[in-house]
Amino acid sequence: MRILKGVAAFSAGAAVLLGGLVVAALAAGAGATVLIAFHVESLYPPNGRFVPVRGGRLAVLEAGPTESPRGTVVLLHGASASAADPMEGIGRTLAKRGYRVIAFDRPGFGWSDRLAGPEAASPGFQADAIGRALDAMEAGPAIVLGHSWSGALALRLALDRPDHVAGLVLAAPVALPFPDKQLPWWGRLALQPAVTGLLVRTVVVPIAWWYLPKAAKGAFTPQAMSEGYVERSRAPLILRPGAALANLEDLAGLPAALREQAPRYGEIRVPTVVAAGESDPVVRIQTQAVPLAEQIPGARLVRLRGIGHMLHYVATDALADAVDGVRAEVEPPPAR
Repeated sequence: MRILKGVAAFSAGAAVLLGGLVVAALAAGAGATVLIAFHVESLYPPNGRFVPVRGGRLAVLEAGPTESPRGTVVLLHGASASAADPMEGIGRTLAKRGYRVIAFDRPGFGWSDRLAGPEAASPGFQADAIGRALDAMEAGPAIVLGHSWSGALALRLALDRPDHVAGLVLAAPVALPFPDKQLPWWGRLALQPAVTGLLVRTVVVPIAWWYLPKAAKGAFTPQAMSEGYVERSRAPLILRPGAALANLEDLAGLPAALREQAPRYGEIRVPTVVAAGESDPVVRIQTQAVPLAEQIPGARLVRLRGIGHMLHYVATDALADAVDGVRAEVEPPPAR
């Protein structure tokens, strides 16, 4: 009996010790998170303008002539990124070709407000917000270029706000439903709003700080990472609790959003190019780009041999040529 009491006392003590260690780790993580977020915001302050929309404001980067005879290209970034990612990859090249270029920080990313709660994670919500911002900017119908996650967003903008979309260029798009992978119990627990909110304010940001350079290199596979990419793309802006939470919510909510909107792709009637790298390990061309191009009437598929996921950096001219091709379809040259 005395032995059993000793075991029980030891177990209780171990539980208290373990609980104390967990609390200490979370407290240390919370302190590190505050310091990292402060450091990141001091390194990468806002460098564009803000456009008021319902619920807050969206941050915008712009390049090229405001009044351009070539028209406007709107750039929409993928997950774990901000407007600087597509602007530095493809945007400067398009500006040199004479386009007015507008790149948005999606809601909750970069310096944009999240605008709402978890419902802001859907492509439908974000398309509405960006449509309102384009109204405020009087940008007119534009060619919309969406990369990765924002392939779904660009398509949703074309479906819900066709007056804003003259054409589409979908770069390594995620647009078609994919099987839900059954998460382990701890994964399901981590995606509970209260738990997710705790994690992004304690341990997620310090872990992501350590992992960011490796993740950036991995995104460029099989190419080498573009020189100065992390600084040029302002990638560390994701290392703040609000942006990290927005990113997790967007990724978790995407499968259901795609199941809802994918049956409508046959309604799209604007010139469309779907461009993807044949060696993309992140978004496989055969499961996304190829079948997507078949579903959109008149869409043209551009296969980039040997190219990975970051085609807006490593195949910039090919992607800019795709924009030129869409523009030619939108505004064909006058007949002789």
